[in-house]
Amino acid sequence: MEKNVWQDLGPISGFQAQALTEVSVGKTKIAVSFKDGEFGAISGVCNHVGGPLGQGRLDGEYVTCPWHNWKFHCKTGIGEPGFEEDTVPSYEVRVENERLLVRLEPLTQRHKKPHEPHPLARPIKREDGPVRVVGISTTAMDHNHPRYSTSEALLNIALEHARNDLQCETKLLNLNALRFRNCEGYYSKSAQACTWPCSITQMDPHDEMERVYEALVHWSDVVVLATPIRWGQASSLFFKMAERLNCVQNQVTIRDRVLLQNKVASFIITGGQDNVQGVAGHLLGFFSELGFYFPQFPFIAHSRGWSAEDMERNVLHVMNSKELREGAKELVRRAVELASVLLNRHQIIEKTPRGGRKAHKLEVQV
Repeated sequence: MEKNVWQDLGPISGFQAQALTEVSVGKTKIAVSFKDGEFGAISGVCNHVGGPLGQGRLDGEYVTCPWHNWKFHCKTGIGEPGFEEDTVPSYEVRVENERLLVRLEPLTQRHKKPHEPHPLARPIKREDGPVRVVGISTTAMDHNHPRYSTSEALLNIALEHARNDLQCETKLLNLNALRFRNCEGYYSKSAQACTWPCSITQMDPHDEMERVYEALVHWSDVVVLATPIRWGQASSLFFKMAERLNCVQNQVTIRDRVLLQNKVASFIITGGQDNVQGVAGHLLGFFSELGFYFPQFPFIAHSRGWSAEDMERNVLHVMNSKELREGAKELVRRAVELASVLLNRHQIIEKTPRGGRKAHKLEVQV
């Protein structure tokens, strides 16, 4: 298809009916705008990660990408104020016999402003050193008036044992103390819109989910996650974190890229009401999809059952239970021993078989 030849896009009435229209001419995608009686045409492919500009919206004179809200002028293709160095191609259009024509030879060229890669995007390389254990507490509580958390108390015992007796490096992440946004459904827009690093993390420097990504993907060898039981499920903070971890698992589906290598997960589950096995099963399923290994007997748990509403007694039981303290220590020991085996083996899994799991790699057209 010759670029200097005018291409007929169709009757102008179809383009006048809406502010923005996506069209394809051969392999070229174009975002056609109609504002104040005038047409504009720019590339339909966003500079960021290839989002479909023609499926976005017109915000004043700027076409806004539906994936991550990058903006380009509807006629010139120049980025919004402050981002003028980011430009997408613009095209000449004209009206002839009530039909809209475009010439595919771009008036301007695509230019991507150099952007420093996000720190999380660096190559994943484990630095030399002892086994590294991160504990994640998912208990939600009043920041100003904290209470005793049975799951977090056992987690701290496990971390102390790993640090003092197993000579591990340790780190505690308390989700209740982090300020991070909910998953905002970029994957629901398009598989390719869910990026690594997470789209929210790239756009919002104040989003503290970055600390979780850094610990899980780049730093830790062992993850010990502690959760209370809430209505037969893990805590709400766990699910908030889990949704944001979709971007890690989605790399396997979209890019056939396994971010998590030779990492071990184990769990501490406590609650006044029973459903230990249900919570454990969900945690095991989720973390296995992320790529974690598990030690033999990968969780410890405590619950006094459905009818035990005297919660103060439940707290006292955990505080005074030597058995649970020893259980927490043995849990982290099993996890650290498995991590040591995996690290010594140096096996790296770069791709995974699809059959029976994800069936096939997503075929995504950009």
